[in-house]
Amino acid sequence: MSAKNRRVFLIQAAAAGSWLAAGSVMAQGAPLVSETDPQAMGLGYKADTTKVDAKKFPKHDKSQKCSNCQLYQGKPTDKQGACAIFPGKAVAADGWCSAWVKKAG
Repeated sequence: MSAKNRRVFLIQAAAAGSWLAAGSVMAQGAPLVSETDPQAMGLGYKADTTKVDAKKFPKHDKSQKCSNCQLYQGKPTDKQGACAIFPGKAVAADGWCSAWVKKAG
């Protein structure tokens, strides 16, 4: 790798890192996704996991929450946080959707 290519790579890597950090901070002030949002409706998103339709989502369990999902990007103690499924919007920590995946660890 030439010095010029290495320099360009390092500049791009630094920019990408800054962008990711800014995205995490911005999610704190991002608007909550609405339950009536077409994508949210398609995934059965509810801001309160206890309000999920058990007949429509029989595998849902009330212990499943956005805050303990692999896709949730906030801290477990936050009331809301970013989600990889809904870019630019936040989800309620106590929410749930059918894309829920148990957080590793």
